[in-house]
Amino acid sequence: MELAPIQKDILIALINLQREKDRAVKGEEIAELINRNPGTVRNQMQSLKVLGLVEGVPGPKGGYKATGVAYEALSITAMEHEAQVPIFRNDIVVDGATVAEISFTTVRHPDLCHGIIKVLGNIKSFEQGDKVQMGPTPVNKLVVRGEVVGRDDTHNTLVFTINEMISLPKKPVKNYARMNIISINANASIQETARLLVENGIHGAPVRDGEEIIGIVTFTDIGDAVASGKMTARVKEIMTKELITVDAETSLYDAVKVFDRHNIGFLLVAFEGVPKGILSKKDIFHELTVY
Repeated sequence: MELAPIQKDILIALINLQREKDRAVKGEEIAELINRNPGTVRNQMQSLKVLGLVEGVPGPKGGYKATGVAYEALSITAMEHEAQVPIFRNDIVVDGATVAEISFTTVRHPDLCHGIIKVLGNIKSFEQGDKVQMGPTPVNKLVVRGEVVGRDDTHNTLVFTINEMISLPKKPVKNYARMNIISINANASIQETARLLVENGIHGAPVRDGEEIIGIVTFTDIGDAVASGKMTARVKEIMTKELITVDAETSLYDAVKVFDRHNIGFLLVAFEGVPKGILSKKDIFHELTVY
């Protein structure tokens, strides 16, 4: 369906306002948003009604609503329950806007990567040179950052250079946890502990008292003990006693947030409530750089 630019402007504004306000939209509200005369909007609405793109809602609280055909005409997927994908302009979230689509247009270029963002919401505040960020997306937790190089109000899209993309795999932490846990006896000396960590090429390990994990010891704990003159201390005296555990089905994205929140380098991974694995920041970095 070929629409005139003014008709596209009205439909996009109608859909954006309808999403934002969750009700029928007055013609005056659309006119104000697109900086047009209300009479012009009313006249165009008659044509849009004939095309089946808009329906009128009578009554004091009435106005206009976009039909499913309108979404199709603008190549927008209509969703009954949509997830919000935030968009930021110069580090400030744009209220009432969500990213509908992200397209990558120059993936074969050796030096540049450009993209196009289709937005549901008002993008008229964006200008060339603005910093822009999209995400995280709901499934892959994708975050894309870049700089605006153009704006197409007719299609409600932004063209931008891509400076950074971050995403984490969907798989839960059980797919990345190390199950052959190297553990340290609670009564081991600092020297024995350091030797075990070096021999196994790891930065830290759980501390066991019998079958029970009672803490985690790292080279940082050993360094603090040595600096304090505790050369004869047992590992149970210098270990970190707070055990931070995540369930094996926890997403890698949520696990990363736990690392950041507690400022730690290791997590115990529990299967049916029992810690059986360990996940480190190093394991995550390896997964992200394996290719």
